[in-house]
Amino acid sequence: MAALPEGTPCWADAMFPDVEAAKGFYGELMGWTYDEGSEEFVNYTQARSDGKRVAAVVPQMPGMDSPAAWNLYFATTDAAATAAKIRENDGTLMMEPTQVGDFGTMVTAQDPSGVVFSVWQPLSHKGFEKTGEPGSFAWAEVTTRDAAKADAFFTTVFPFEVQKMKHETVDFHVWNIDGRPVAGRMRMTDDFLPDFPPYVNVYFAVADCDAAIATVDKLGGRVHFGPTDSPFGRMATVADQQGAVFSVIDLQTTKGEMPEMS
Repeated sequence: MAALPEGTPCWADAMFPDVEAAKGFYGELMGWTYDEGSEEFVNYTQARSDGKRVAAVVPQMPGMDSPAAWNLYFATTDAAATAAKIRENDGTLMMEPTQVGDFGTMVTAQDPSGVVFSVWQPLSHKGFEKTGEPGSFAWAEVTTRDAAKADAFFTTVFPFEVQKMKHETVDFHVWNIDGRPVAGRMRMTDDFLPDFPPYVNVYFAVADCDAAIATVDKLGGRVHFGPTDSPFGRMATVADQQGAVFSVIDLQTTKGEMPEMS
């Protein structure tokens, strides 16, 4: 597999207080199966769809009390250089460049607007083996109240080409690499609860958005927004039964005209 361009979303994982419950939830919702957890790497457990690696779940570290949350990794060819850019642009390093066995090197950081994310320099683990199909990663949006800080930071740390959606009420940017959309930036509005933190909204593709929502509800999760139709697909933002927020999208069910971009 060729190396992904710098800044491309390449992996997603989440820490859970109850990893077995998370495996059951996403197994039923996404159809995921799981590798055996690695004791060497705190029972880090990779999820598969059609036998291909699509994400991972991991137990929370002892003593951690942070809520469950999905984390997105951006590809890099030089984790140390990217970490230096993060520092230079007022980001906070939560984990310095750390080699993870022969899999690769990771960095975890927070941008100046409060969004937590990771960076991945691959060795044997190249990242997603399947994307854009049901059961796999489809899209991601940096979702923040301080859009100006996020814009300045991410477009300096990574070589994103920016397009702005022309819309009267929605402040949304698309980040491109070599002309190809790879992620977005959404400014949080007053519709978000005041204590809801900025985050990366990870989208997983599903075959049927409404069926996925019904499954989320059945399994004790919660629907935060949607379902709604769009030119990109029918989508909804939900939380699992442990509170980790993400989105589901049926990429085949599209409606409406593509928005104009500047």
